[in-house]
Amino acid sequence: MLTLTALDQRRSTPTRQLAAPGPSDDQLLRMLRTAVRVPDHGKRVPFRFLRIADQARTALADAAVARLRAREPDASAAQIEKLRSRFTQPPLTLAVIAQQGPDESIPAEERFATAACVCLLLLQAAQAEGFGAQWLTGWLAYDRPFLEGVLGLTSDERLVGTIAIGTPQVQAPERERPDPAALLQDWTGA
Repeated sequence: MLTLTALDQRRSTPTRQLAAPGPSDDQLLRMLRTAVRVPDHGKRVPFRFLRIADQARTALADAAVARLRAREPDASAAQIEKLRSRFTQPPLTLAVIAQQGPDESIPAEERFATAACVCLLLLQAAQAEGFGAQWLTGWLAYDRPFLEGVLGLTSDERLVGTIAIGTPQVQAPERERPDPAALLQDWTGA
């Protein structure tokens, strides 16, 4: 049974610290089986996945760098290399896509929240399977020419993020976390 201690140990492994091997097909499907167990008002399943593995990693890195150069002709070599390694370093990247089309009952924000929960559970599932993972967004997550022209998203889909998964080369460091007591307030009525 999952314990709070196990949940408390979740941390992101920087993409540059992820290497092969990545998850097998069976391990990936097992992780996804966990990741889809999210609150989903109306049972809409408002998300889907794109797997970027093998040679597709280099192709996506090349497309991302081309888009960066189109957006920022003066992009530095360091910016280009950081973007390229985002997709070439980890053995597997999953794009988590929120489907935001019209829905008379369930607001788009609720459906996006469901897809974001998928990302968190995927991070936890990867760690439970012995892998490191990192959830990334950045400008790529909002660049419609990249999303539609390269990843093939439709106009009513949004990229919630990419989840890089691989074998951690270092133990991910703990970082300072907020004090939940400082964030808790009591509502005492209107």
